[in-house]
Amino acid sequence: MDLTILYRGPLASCDYDCPYCPFAKRRDSPEQLRADRAALERFTAWAAARTGDRISVLFTPWGEGLVRSWYRRALVELAQLPHIGRVAIQTNLSGRTRWLAEAGESGRDRIALWCTYHPGQTPYDRFLAKCRELTGLGVRYSVGVVGLDEHLDEARRLRADLPGEVYLWVNAAEGRSYTDEEADRWTSLDPLFAYSRDPHRSAGMPCRTGESVISVDGDGTVRRCHFVPAELGNLYDGSYRRALGPRACPLAVCDCHIGYVHLETLPLYDVFAGGVLERIPAEPAGVPIHRDQALLPLFPVGGRV
Repeated sequence: MDLTILYRGPLASCDYDCPYCPFAKRRDSPEQLRADRAALERFTAWAAARTGDRISVLFTPWGEGLVRSWYRRALVELAQLPHIGRVAIQTNLSGRTRWLAEAGESGRDRIALWCTYHPGQTPYDRFLAKCRELTGLGVRYSVGVVGLDEHLDEARRLRADLPGEVYLWVNAAEGRSYTDEEADRWTSLDPLFAYSRDPHRSAGMPCRTGESVISVDGDGTVRRCHFVPAELGNLYDGSYRRALGPRACPLAVCDCHIGYVHLETLPLYDVFAGGVLERIPAEPAGVPIHRDQALLPLFPVGGRV
């Protein structure tokens, strides 16, 4: 089995207080942190034992995982296993990065970071220095921002300072509608912004979730994705396996990248070939992300299709 797993344990605490995030500055109790650690260690042990499968993992914690030692250890341990294709995590990059050296060169080839820059939460130079450390370590990473007007100047600065090969993505702000003029500003930084600009119609559309992609929570409950509550079984008793198969999306729309990237009606598995989990376009992917190239949209004006 070739399986992609989106893992989200009970961790819900974060060291940032972004006004657009419901988990800003939330604190987990010691008991909650112990429960999250135990759940992650159980999942890591399960994934390590599945040597007959090809597994890729994206950790999508509600909070910030890399400030916790058990997430750093999970990435290093999984990345050293030959049946693990990729292990990635969403992070604000607030923690140290030198721990990635522990994975060794072969392990770092399997680790990837999906990094988000939050202006006002961390000094710009500190965040940029962390990105440069990742580059020096040879770790794959993408960097992104939320498409709010007050972030635009910082995003432009970041695009100018990042290495040309690093993809800078832009997420449309929750509940925000963009005029064509506003969208053009963000598209000049992220030529794939049109995919994030508006929710995608997904009802009845074929999607890889529930077949080759699943969502797993801390108890091992398996769902097709984070956004569809129906359960497919449990990871640890194997009951989920007989439920896997092609299925259409039951939701009216999908508006999150970790969901709509798996829609078969969109070309994003080609655009992000080899980097779906960490949100890194293929090379060449038709995405002109180098600063010495013209940044042109790859799709019709007017938002998502």
